[in-house]
This record gives sequence, C-alpha cells and structure tokens, in this order.
Amino acid sequence: MVDVTPPVTATLEDATRDFEAHRKLLFSMAYNMLGSVADVEDVLQETWLAWSATERAAVDNPRAYLVRIAVNTALARLKRARRDREAYRGLWLPDPVADDSDHTIRSETASYAMMVVLEALTPLERAVFVLQEAFGYSHPEIADILGRTHESVRQLAHRAKVHIRDRRGYYRTDPATQRVATERFLDAALGGDLNALLAVLAPDVAMWTDGGGRKGTARRVVTGRDRILRLISSGFRTLAELSARIVDLNGAPAAIVRRDGAEFAALILDLDPDGTVRTIYTVVNPDKLHGLTPTTYAQS
Repeated sequence: MVDVTPPVTATLEDATRDFEAHRKLLFSMAYNMLGSVADVEDVLQETWLAWSATERAAVDNPRAYLVRIAVNTALARLKRARRDREAYRGLWLPDPVADDSDHTIRSETASYAMMVVLEALTPLERAVFVLQEAFGYSHPEIADILGRTHESVRQLAHRAKVHIRDRRGYYRTDPATQRVATERFLDAALGGDLNALLAVLAPDVAMWTDGGGRKGTARRVVTGRDRILRLISSGFRTLAELSARIVDLNGAPAAIVRRDGAEFAALILDLDPDGTVRTIYTVVNPDKLHGLTPTTYAQS
C-alpha cells in the first residue's frame, strides 16, 4: 500500500505561505485593538502556533480562520493589558508606528488620536469597532468571529460609535495641513518663540506625555494654553539641544525628535478643524521608540 500522506515539510511550507500572505492584515487588526507592537508580535506568534497545529485540510478559508484566531487572541490579551496599564507609571500612550516599517496599519482608525480614544472603549466594543470601521466586516461576520449574537454585536457597535462621537468625533485632518501645523509647532518650540506657539495652540489644548516613569515627565494630562506655554518655555534651553524631522506615523505627518544622535521622542499633534493644535502627544518612553528606525528620517 502506497503512503500518500504529504511530507511534514510540505505541510509546514503550506502553513507558512498562508500565514505570511496574511501577516500584515493580522498585524493591522491586532495593532488597532492593542496599540502595543510587543503585544501584537506576541499575538502573531500565538496565532502562528495555533495555525501550524491545525489540520488545514478541514479549513476552507485560511484568511477567515487566521482572522478569527488573531482577533480572539488579541481580545484576550487586551483584557489582561488593561489591568497592566492601570499600574503603568504615568500616562500610557499607544506605540507610534512608522509608515515605512514592515508593518501595515489601517490609518482610518489607527490615527494616533483615534487610537487614544479607543483606549476608553471596553475590549469587546473596541474589537467590534475595529472590525467594522477599519476592515469593513458586517455585524453577522463579526458575530461569527467573536462568538457573539448578531444583536449583541449591534449594541456594542452602537455604544462604541456614541462614545467616540462624544469624545472626539470622526474629524480627520488633511495630511498637508497636519504637516504645516507640525512644522510650525516645532519651529516655535525649538526656536523659543512664545508668540508663534501662542498662535498655533488652541485655548483648551492638552498635552499627554508617556515617559514610562522617566524622571521629569508629566504623570497627568496638562491642559490649557497658558499652562502648556509655561511648561514649554521652562524647557527652552533643553529644547534648543534637540533636532526634529517630519515623518509619517500612524498614517499622518508627525515628528521624531532626536538628542545626541538618538531618538528622544515621538511627537504627534491632533488638530481642531481650524488648524490649531488641540492635543499634543509626546512619547519619550524609549521602549516605544526603538522601532522608529533611521530609515524613517529620509521622508522629510
């Protein structure tokens, strides 16, 4: 009797080919849900292990199967991450992702400001919102992925949309306007020009700083133009030692700030419809900057 069982190497090759064909999609989904590149890489590893152990002859649609594994793995990890982030030293902000990296994100919902707002949703609300708004899944499809009823998914989607509308809305800045505002802010801050800073900041501007416990970084959100002007002006001498380049992070112009030849901070601005800065996001936690490689700087 002839043994027609496929060689193990062929099976693994097929599994690898299918997984790699969908890796960027899975990364994008998990990143939209988690906001942490390290957590996303763990999700992809767990997804691969589950997929490589699956009898693929019984899988009609590898993409759908992989998405179900990755989304539910990310959902479980998000629930644990929420508890960990409550103990985080200071403000927690998502990892910025460079658009020229090996990863692909859906910028419509992975804009940095939207990623921050998504942190306020429950894990299930976030999963439903991401699947529907970023990836175009219908309520029945999402219900199948998450193992929920159609009605519960509809309610989750409604709650998520109401929360986002109340917190921020769906306004998204034109990239050219975003770049100009970022350049004006950098020129004013690094050049020590208070009048120029006053012109670019909205009256109710807020500053978020994720330092990962680094000494000297604000542990709470700083609000109000006067307070932020005083904070920035107090550091003008230090700011003069920095350099910055405009790059694309999370699908929009932002800045990488460098000191002594190394990445010091990622700076992302969120704008009001009139073009003034309503939120300043500054990531100085070095663990969140290592993925922003020097190749990124060629964009400006």
